[in-house]
Amino acid sequence: MDMGRESRREKDAMTVEIVFALVTGALLAAVVFAVALIPAFLLGVSEPAGRATLMGGLTVGAAAGIWRLVLVLRRFDAHRRQGR
Repeated sequence: MDMGRESRREKDAMTVEIVFALVTGALLAAVVFAVALIPAFLLGVSEPAGRATLMGGLTVGAAAGIWRLVLVLRRFDAHRRQGR
């Protein structure tokens, strides 16, 4: 019976860790995207440069979000394998 509780506890911990990774990854992507766009809006760049800044911000923001997601989940897996 105790084995069932541990299994459920592990599943709950994994669910919490996945949600944490998704939320922090999305927030990081949004912050990186905003940081890329703020100078473009403040400087009033032309349309082609603004479009390039938008695409660059999207690309770097998405990469940062995915990086954060992978980093958190790999760290959780390493801790889980060590029995922490």
